[in-house]
Amino acid sequence: MTADVALADDTEHTDLDLSELRGDSQHWSGRRFVRCRFVDADLRGLVTERCSFDECDFTGADLGDSTHRGSALRSCALHRVTLGGAQFRGCSLLGSSLMNCRLRPLVLTDCDLTLAALGRADLRGTDLSELRLREANLVEADLRGCDLRRADLSGARLLRTRLEGADLRGARIDPDGLVQARLAGAEVDAEQALAFAAAHGLRIT
Repeated sequence: MTADVALADDTEHTDLDLSELRGDSQHWSGRRFVRCRFVDADLRGLVTERCSFDECDFTGADLGDSTHRGSALRSCALHRVTLGGAQFRGCSLLGSSLMNCRLRPLVLTDCDLTLAALGRADLRGTDLSELRLREANLVEADLRGCDLRRADLSGARLLRTRLEGADLRGARIDPDGLVQARLAGAEVDAEQALAFAAAHGLRIT
């Protein structure tokens, strides 16, 4: 179904085709979208507050320079999406897939990316401190030079993840991640150093 009515704040919209929608620096508050299509939509400069997007398709959309506060994008497809200059504060991207996206520069503050798919994502130098990345797919992602202090990477898939030069102090990382990721030059704390040694079969006496 194509949306033929004006979208309003604090309303719910289901199964709409919103591909022709334009952000035009609009401010959305309290809107809920379920299984809606934003394919190739120009949402540049959009501001959302307390909005939710469940199982929505943003393939090819432009969300550059957008701002999101307390919003949730759950199980959404963000493929080939432009996010450069976007800011997410207190948001959830639970179970969403961000593949082949333009991500930098990107601000993520107090966000939940549990189960997010970020395989091969280029997030070099991004501040990811204190983010929840539990069970996220970070296979072959480029996180060189990232600030990951106190981030929760429990259960995250870190096969060939580039973490060279990253700050990992206080981050939670499973032993498998310590073995599979590329950690040359990463900054770690004493506890992580011991865990790294144990994960590589070293005996500490």
